[in-house]
Amino acid sequence: MKKIAKLLFVLAFSLTAYFGAAKAANASYAVIDADTGRLLFGSNPHVQMPIASLTKMWTALVAIENAKLDMEVTISNEAANAEGSSIYVEPGEKVKLETLLYGLMLRSGNDAAYAIAESVGGSLEGFVDLMNEKALYYGLKSTYFTNPSGLHHDYHLSTAYDTALMLKYAMDNPEFREIATTITYNSSGKLVNGTNWLNKHRLLREKVGAIAGKTGFTKVAGRTLATYFEKDGKRVIVVTLSESNDWQVHKYLAAKAFEEYKVVTIADKGTYNVHNDIAVKLEEPIKLLLTPNEENELRNVLYLSRKQSEFGVWHIFLNNMSIFTKRVDLKN
Repeated sequence: MKKIAKLLFVLAFSLTAYFGAAKAANASYAVIDADTGRLLFGSNPHVQMPIASLTKMWTALVAIENAKLDMEVTISNEAANAEGSSIYVEPGEKVKLETLLYGLMLRSGNDAAYAIAESVGGSLEGFVDLMNEKALYYGLKSTYFTNPSGLHHDYHLSTAYDTALMLKYAMDNPEFREIATTITYNSSGKLVNGTNWLNKHRLLREKVGAIAGKTGFTKVAGRTLATYFEKDGKRVIVVTLSESNDWQVHKYLAAKAFEEYKVVTIADKGTYNVHNDIAVKLEEPIKLLLTPNEENELRNVLYLSRKQSEFGVWHIFLNNMSIFTKRVDLKN
């Protein structure tokens, strides 16, 4: 028993020491609350960097929001010969968009990315425009796309924080969630090169709380990784950019978040009297991930519409920064 305890201590110390060194290098990471998008902690989380195939999370969401999953896609020569990782579709082959999305997310097929872009956007350029418009709509202020696969381009950049938000917004979509949480997918009979696809994100198979995510790599970007973790009602997203030891670092960061933060109910479902004859109705409780110290520093502020009879916006502030907003109905 003493030997085991000593070994565990050495392993923990080694990882902590490595992680401290990684923070000082070119690596970047962000850990966010998957429900609210709040940044819990990070290192260089807002520095623009190449994200490689993590781009494909946004490609998938944009496609899902702009087309039907049963849409039939005819594979072009350009798509079939796309540079990089492939699911090996062939020119002229007809494939359902849903199947291409599984190939995109599980196997990181660049051919799937280009086929999706051409069919949903009308052209590669048209789809990239959709990607950037959607990024602006969702408030990804430090993100710009030049292609749907993540192949290197000097202007194709994002940040660890923005990329974590990409996965958050995508996982809010039920169709994306169904695809992204799939570990194996049987494409037999749906592709000329039908096969059983195994999700490249190995943490989904390791029973460490990872339920979805995306891998990425280019020579310039290095290893990139996004992971959605769930444990005991807590949900966090971890993104690392240019991190060579990403599998271990993701497990470490998720464990750190789950240990340091707890789910706190700020307000229960129900009706609250706030001013004279005005009341606020919460259709569901407000819950946040907080540390014990943060729990004591919160302020609740309600902003009323000018007519004071239409709606209000419930803000929760921590250290004078709004960490949660919610539109609420008013009752007179």
